Amino acid sequence: MSLSLLEKDRRYIWHPYTQMLTAPAPLPIVRAKDTLLYDDQGNAYIDAVASWWVNPHGHAKEYIAKKVLAQMLELEHVIFAGFTHRPAVELAERLLKVLPSNQSKVFFSDNGSTAVEIGIKMAIQYFHNLGKPRSRLIAFDHGFHGETFGAMSASGDLSLNNPFKKQLFSVDRIPVPVPGKEAESIQALKKALAGGDVYAFLFEPLVLGAGGMLMYEPEVLDELITICHENDVLCIADEVMTGFGRTGKLFACNYLKTSPDIMCLSKCLTGGTLPMATTICTQDIFDAFLSEDKYKTFFHGHSYTANPVGCAAALASLDLFEDPACWEQIRMIEASHKKYQEKIKDHPRLRAIRQRGTILALEFSSPEDTSYFNEIRDQLYDFFLKNGVLLRPLGNVIYIMPPYCITKEQLNKVYQLIKQALDQF
Repeated sequence: MSLSLLEKDRRYIWHPYTQMLTAPAPLPIVRAKDTLLYDDQGNAYIDAVASWWVNPHGHAKEYIAKKVLAQMLELEHVIFAGFTHRPAVELAERLLKVLPSNQSKVFFSDNGSTAVEIGIKMAIQYFHNLGKPRSRLIAFDHGFHGETFGAMSASGDLSLNNPFKKQLFSVDRIPVPVPGKEAESIQALKKALAGGDVYAFLFEPLVLGAGGMLMYEPEVLDELITICHENDVLCIADEVMTGFGRTGKLFACNYLKTSPDIMCLSKCLTGGTLPMATTICTQDIFDAFLSEDKYKTFFHGHSYTANPVGCAAALASLDLFEDPACWEQIRMIEASHKKYQEKIKDHPRLRAIRQRGTILALEFSSPEDTSYFNEIRDQLYDFFLKNGVLLRPLGNVIYIMPPYCITKEQLNKVYQLIKQALDQF
């Protein structure tokens, strides 16, 4: 007797962020279109989290698919050490045109964790190459930067990383400057900098994703960056989640008067089509690696660096961002979130509600802590899925981060279900 898909999955697959002993069977998805996912029984689900934040334009975009197919038939891959190709050059050029003006050079990789890892390595080696090596990194409490070891080290003191704590390097952490905590965060940064030996300040601009969708204002980030620059410390903006319209502007750093020295992009970069990431830096950083001494080379690379097909998908996604209709949808989502926030903010089960651009986060009151392991998380996840909506709560925090093609009717369904959840749980 042949095994079913779920039986084969259980036999062969290890899923991410899943306790394989106790987790229910995964949901078989057979196709998707725009905001909807369809399972093998024909049921539809609103993808209200853009499939882990990677899908800005919706699923199965024909425009991106055609560009990807054309590139595959022309050049599917070539080593990027000693070679180059049009899609990579064009993508780098187009990114630099829309990024902050101080950004100058694009380094390609394949995922957000790696993009951050590269940024950290660039900053460390920058000072090493200048003959003044430094060893300390500053980052926010509750930050999350990925699962590679450098990215884990830079992330907040997360219980997820307990098995690896002895292998992680030390990071100086400062409080997130959420409203009311700005002065505390600034003073903590100044204290950390006073010890010297700091090579970089790493941050998620304006919104901390996996740390609970914590939000803070551009003005305080400008001040933190300015203080770092006054102390000759590099600033690394992790825009893996916030990039490409999520905060209401193309990049969260577009809200700032100052600019980071290094920026990390991934997730929405290819429109949810293929894995790809970039780490972008200033000319000054790049120049520190130019030398007759080969040991000053940046020795980092990946087999699929600047994959032409991934670049073609990213270029197609950028085309869609140039369509005014995309930004009309972003504005619609932003306005809808604000209207719902005003309507629901006084609900007795809400501890807090936060909104920036297309991101809306609602924090449930709970007798438990607010960690990822809060038991209400599984109850909420199951409730939404049974009602045709994909939401993945972060502990007791529900957030909406939909594809930009979501309709008002679909948004209203999500809002109504959240209201039901507030009333029920």
